[in-house]
Amino acid sequence: MKRDKTTGEDDDLRPEYHPDELKGGVRGKYLELYRSGTNLALLAPDVRAAFPTDESVNEALRSMMHDTVAAP
Repeated sequence: MKRDKTTGEDDDLRPEYHPDELKGGVRGKYLELYRSGTNLALLAPDVRAAFPTDESVNEALRSMMHDTVAAP
């Protein structure tokens, strides 16, 4: 026998959570803080395949830095 669905009366909200306290969330509240404090870069799949570890990526970037700094 199937259980009847009600219109929100029987939800799985735990008793310690009051529905009124859960309203009013702000989307993206910490976005600027996250952006200012991160140094992650998304690599394309082909680049990730060529440089599978963090160290290999860092090594390649350092070699490019030395090449550009040494050039006039």
